[in-house]
Amino acid sequence: MGLLETRSYPDRDLFGVRLALEEAIVNAIKHGNGMDPSKEVRINCSFDDDRVTIVIEDEGPGFDVTSVPDPTSEENLDKPGGRGIMLMRSFMSRVEYNDSGNRLLLEKVRGTEDE
Repeated sequence: MGLLETRSYPDRDLFGVRLALEEAIVNAIKHGNGMDPSKEVRINCSFDDDRVTIVIEDEGPGFDVTSVPDPTSEENLDKPGGRGIMLMRSFMSRVEYNDSGNRLLLEKVRGTEDE
């Protein structure tokens, strides 16, 4: 995050990337690896002046992202699941899971100060 700050990424981008990264890491540890301390979460990050790309991979069996209920549906408003994925999608430019669901790509294209 500090390196993005030194490249003067807008505050909204910094907030969104931090939030998405935190959600993704928590999901990988809690849901992916099942809180198993013997399993690892690998994080690879690359960036330049225009975009940041983060890949997070856990050692869990994965999941089907299409099976996660929509947290904005009336029947799910009181349920905690799915909000992290929704937040990642709202703040990042690109959110993609691999076929098995244990590898996540997050990408943020730099916004402008006016956004």
